[in-house]
Amino acid sequence: MSEVRALLLAAGLGTRLHPLTENCPKCLMPIAGRPLLEHWLCSLHRCGIRQVLVNIHHHQNLVESFLTQSHFSGWVQGVSEDKLLGTAGSLRENAKYFSVCTTLLAHADNWCQCNFHDFLNFHHIHRPNNTVITMMTFRTPTPANCGIVEVDGEGVVYGFHEKVSNPPGNIANGAVYLIEPEVVHWVKERPEVSDFSTEVLPEFLGKIATWENTSIHRDIGEVQSLVYAQLDPQPDPCWTGTDEWMKNYNNNPVHQQLTLLMS
Repeated sequence: MSEVRALLLAAGLGTRLHPLTENCPKCLMPIAGRPLLEHWLCSLHRCGIRQVLVNIHHHQNLVESFLTQSHFSGWVQGVSEDKLLGTAGSLRENAKYFSVCTTLLAHADNWCQCNFHDFLNFHHIHRPNNTVITMMTFRTPTPANCGIVEVDGEGVVYGFHEKVSNPPGNIANGAVYLIEPEVVHWVKERPEVSDFSTEVLPEFLGKIATWENTSIHRDIGEVQSLVYAQLDPQPDPCWTGTDEWMKNYNNNPVHQQLTLLMS
């Protein structure tokens, strides 16, 4: 199996979560008392991914401080963006790091739990011939609020419908991808392209495989959805104990705000 490196997109402003995001970035919102980004890094660690970049913008100091914890040393690195580059722009900015490997590209401000080992195995062993991207999908109860994909009998994407009324189905793009160097090189050569979902994916129709996440995939961009996430089954943490960073994190006002919203 080829090497996999990961780019976790965690720079967003989280405007729909206001006022919670006044004190905490969306990527560090607590789920079961631990930061969302920690859950992502735990999932990657468990499936053996040991080279990870996290892009940073909103509440930069808080996220950089989070990444200084000893259990991330040597395998997780933050890359700051003074100005948001867009999801494709972040990949292009770090193209050299990802140019010779399979890349796991993920919107890490979503709450996602699944069997990442199976996701990786599907991409490396079972994806249809001539595909260069595997997209994680999920079944959504609100298809008009998601990017809906149409797939053929092999699960290869042949159509996109981005947040339209009455889309043809409920198979949603989970914004978690495994991509091959061909895609990275394509993005690198097109500096005008900034958004991966709307500008890159349509150019690869017929070359995008799909793998369905039948566990948890939740957009926590709205307060009520973040509240619901607290009630989901929770994975065991990779790193237990309370270091100095976690002590400070537990004193962040966002915990009290979230508790009030749940009452």
